[in-house]
Amino acid sequence: MHRTVSCVVASLASIESWRRRVVALGSSVATDAMAARRDGRAAERGVTLLELMVTVTILLVLASVAMPLSKYTGKRTQELELRQKLREMRNALDEFRRDWARDGEILAGPLCVKNKTTCKEVTGVTGYPKSLETLLEVKLSGAEATVKETTPIRRYLRRVPLDPLTGTDDWGLRCYQDPPDVKDWCKEDVFDVYSKSPDEAVDKSKYRDW
Repeated sequence: MHRTVSCVVASLASIESWRRRVVALGSSVATDAMAARRDGRAAERGVTLLELMVTVTILLVLASVAMPLSKYTGKRTQELELRQKLREMRNALDEFRRDWARDGEILAGPLCVKNKTTCKEVTGVTGYPKSLETLLEVKLSGAEATVKETTPIRRYLRRVPLDPLTGTDDWGLRCYQDPPDVKDWCKEDVFDVYSKSPDEAVDKSKYRDW
C-alpha cells in the first residue's frame, strides 16, 4: 500500500515536471515569435527609412541642379525678350528715318518733303526723331494730310516697350553723332536705344552694349 502511494506521488511529480517543461517551452516559443515579429517590423521600418533617405537625397540633387538651370533659363528668356524689344525700336527708327530723312535744311524723305513744317518739328537735322515718343504719333501737316483716303497720322510704334531687365520704359538713348559708349544723351535726336541695366549677360557682355 505504501509502495503504491509512493508510485502515485512519483508519477504526479513527473507529470508536474513535464507540465512545467511544456509551459516553459511554450513561453519560450511565444517570446521568440514576438521577438521575430519585432525584428521584422524593425527591419521593415529600416527599409522604409532607407528608401526615404535615398528619395530625399535624389530630390536634393535634382533641386541643386534645377535651381541654377531655372535661373539660367529665366535670364536667357529675358535676354531674348530684350533683343526683340531693341530690334522692334531700331526697326521703327530706321523706318521713321526713311520717311523723314533730311540733311540740315535739305529735305529728302517722302513725308518730309510733303510735310515740311512737321518734318522740322519732329526730326533732328539728320532725319531721326527728336524723342522716342515721336514714334508713337506724327501728325501730318502737308498735302498728304488732305487726301481723303489717307490718315493724317503716322505711327511707327504702338507703345514704347518695357525693358524686361529694368521693368520700365526708360531706355538709354544715343544721338546720331554720339559714339557707341556715350553715357549722356545729347537730346537732339534718337539714333539708337539701349538698356540701362548695369548687369552682364550670360555671355559676359554688357546689356548696355547690345
